[in-house]
Amino acid sequence: MDENQGPRYFVWGIDNIAYGPIELPTLVNWIGDERVLPESWIYQENKSRWVLATEVPELTLIFKKKGAVRAPARKELSADSLRRIKIFSQMDGITLESMLRYMEKIEVPPFRVVVRQGEAADSMYFVIQGELRAYVMLDGRESTLAPLGVGDMFGEIALLQSSTRTANVAANTESVLLRLSDSSFRQILKEAPSLAAPFTAELARAVAARLVRLTKQYGDSVQFSRAAQ
Repeated sequence: MDENQGPRYFVWGIDNIAYGPIELPTLVNWIGDERVLPESWIYQENKSRWVLATEVPELTLIFKKKGAVRAPARKELSADSLRRIKIFSQMDGITLESMLRYMEKIEVPPFRVVVRQGEAADSMYFVIQGELRAYVMLDGRESTLAPLGVGDMFGEIALLQSSTRTANVAANTESVLLRLSDSSFRQILKEAPSLAAPFTAELARAVAARLVRLTKQYGDSVQFSRAAQ
């Protein structure tokens, strides 16, 4: 361990995933977020041992102090919100609750553009309510690429590589999205790789399925074009 670095900790979550390593300031913030409770198990890396959170001297006063470091209430997010998304449908509730900690709920009014073609891509989105459309502008006219409804996702390439948006996405109706930023995804990889593994596996399958579907659509369009000649 770097001599200039403070003690590091791991937190054993209710989903049986060890989160960390993190330093004391992050651990304190997690108490405020109620991710660390008095009965949570903490691994002290410098002492090579697991102890209850209340047995960590640096945390004792925080637990005793009323109203210490509390975070704003979450906005009605639950595991059921993620169950609407196809790639999360087979995951258990505890895993989904863990994923929600890294996501942001966004309410989108009708006709609002969510992402614009050509802008830097730094997050992906999941549709949990409403309807949107992906489109590009050709010769000044809108050309719709695909409708997006409950259970769909878009912008996933942003998590896989640095890129720019290849299309616009706008809301047709009042919609609710969950946003997972690139920084939050990297935080999952750092804090909880065992949580990231099933997510990235499902994401890879979804991207592969989309590629197969687009390839078939392209092949069908070529055949149709040749038949029309």
